[in-house]
Amino acid sequence: MYPKTQKAERVGGNMTIANAIALLGGLGFFLFGMSLLGEGLKRVAGSKLETILGKLTSTTFKGVLLGTLVTAVIQSSSATTVMVVGFVNSGIMQLSNAIGIIMGANIGTTATGWILVLAGVEGSGGFSSATMFALISFIGIILYFFCKKSSRKNVGMILLAFSVLMSGMQAMSGAMAPLKTSPFFIDFISAVSNPLVALLVGIIVTAIIQSCSASIGILQALSITGVIGYDVAIPMVIGMCIGACVPVLISAMGANVNGKRAAFVYLYFNLSGAVLLMVPFYIIHAIVGFDIMSATATSFGIAVVNTIFKVAATVLLVPFSKVLERIVLTTITDKKGKRSKGENSLLDRRFLDYPSLALEQVRKTIDQMSLTAFKNLVGSVDLLYNYDPKQFDSIMAGEDKVDKYEDEIGAYLVELNARQLSEKENQASAKYLICLGNIERISDHAVNIAELAKELQDKKLNFSAGARRELKVCTDAVHEILDLTGSALLSNSSDTAKQVEPLEQIIDALTKELKTRHIQRVQQGACTLELGFVYNDCINNFERVADHCSNIAVAVIEASDTHLQSHDYLRNIKNADQEDYRSQLTAYASKYYSALDIPQ
Repeated sequence: MYPKTQKAERVGGNMTIANAIALLGGLGFFLFGMSLLGEGLKRVAGSKLETILGKLTSTTFKGVLLGTLVTAVIQSSSATTVMVVGFVNSGIMQLSNAIGIIMGANIGTTATGWILVLAGVEGSGGFSSATMFALISFIGIILYFFCKKSSRKNVGMILLAFSVLMSGMQAMSGAMAPLKTSPFFIDFISAVSNPLVALLVGIIVTAIIQSCSASIGILQALSITGVIGYDVAIPMVIGMCIGACVPVLISAMGANVNGKRAAFVYLYFNLSGAVLLMVPFYIIHAIVGFDIMSATATSFGIAVVNTIFKVAATVLLVPFSKVLERIVLTTITDKKGKRSKGENSLLDRRFLDYPSLALEQVRKTIDQMSLTAFKNLVGSVDLLYNYDPKQFDSIMAGEDKVDKYEDEIGAYLVELNARQLSEKENQASAKYLICLGNIERISDHAVNIAELAKELQDKKLNFSAGARRELKVCTDAVHEILDLTGSALLSNSSDTAKQVEPLEQIIDALTKELKTRHIQRVQQGACTLELGFVYNDCINNFERVADHCSNIAVAVIEASDTHLQSHDYLRNIKNADQEDYRSQLTAYASKYYSALDIPQ
């Protein structure tokens, strides 16, 4: 019995409240270090690390390699799988391609366990691992706070994160050391020596922490007590692998059928691996008796068990990936009992936690939006020459589609901008917001032109031969500027974008000339005043379309040059020393002015 003053300070036998606080503090450092390490590694690996997951892999084996690589960097198989669920949910990736990546994610997450083994390495001559981590931390501080290059700062962040992670690991190990003499803890370990109980404990712990790497790390820290044997550690590790499925299943709750299937692939894979490996292992152990089961588990041994289980499960199940896919398709069906194609919006909210990936999906969606808007504009111009009611209805439907794109992309970007974005990501977001508004306005002008064409049709009005000839020259120029803008946007080419502004200047001059000429025709009685209003409105819409194309092109150019501002670019290109601009301006003038006999 402890004295009354000591009993209040003790928790679970020989572990004091101070130890418990140290344990919680160490856990906090450990989890924060893991998060910081993953973030630092992602920055060094490149901002588009996550986007490579969206590229389809031709074989399951390539998917395994890709999943292993990405997960080893971001330090979380759950995070990788959540992204894959988002890809499948959005229709970017087929379920068959996702299976290999999910398998690889399990292997990639073993990297954390091997890193944590270093926390228990002791050197000679008093040079302990704590001394090594202190040195690494000092180097990290110098790189992070005193270096200007972002690449060196990112390396500094990795070193600092590594030190924080290891400090947390050692703090947890130190706080748990008294448990080795705690009767309560020893009784608890005896209770979970049953494989099924240990498996269940592993599942529950990981489901709460929502990270298999973290729960494995805690188990490695707990092994310092010397009380845990492999008879407890092995089933607990397997349970932790199964428990990692919980956050993935939660993330799939709002997904479509295919998204849910991807999440359940992760669950079925880990369950199948557990059954295929545990059942034979324990049958043989019951017959032969493995000596290792009575041995004391170590941090190194737990890392080995974790790796062997995940690699073995993958090797066993890769040849049966198609069978796994069929099981998922059979158990997770849509309401009609058919396989769902899952072609949903690319803007899956799961991607918001990965800004570079979210911005890539925004880019793809804006590309789709621009294709619809530009097609609308081209179709509306065609109506001026050959009116078709079906084409008119198609343009109206396209406008509704563009408006929907604008609402979805705008709301998505607002939510994304609330996250912490890098300078490059902020610039990309600003570019997409500019493009978003201008593309929507181009579609609006397409509707305006279509309605003018309908007015001409309803009132049976026709432009004069001269007006039609001049209008055709202007619409040809508008078609060309649309093609250039679309190409610059889709290919993100600043060289192509730089060809837009000189053509926009030519279109401005053309519209002014066409307005003057049409006023003369009205005055001469060659055209009615009513037709004059329609003609003038058409010209105004063409001029506005060219302006919006210019805005989009400048946004593309700005995104490729972080130090460039739109007003600086537009002012500088018109200087006399801008030979490229002048030569392009001359070429466009020769092409379109000559068609109207306008002096150059």
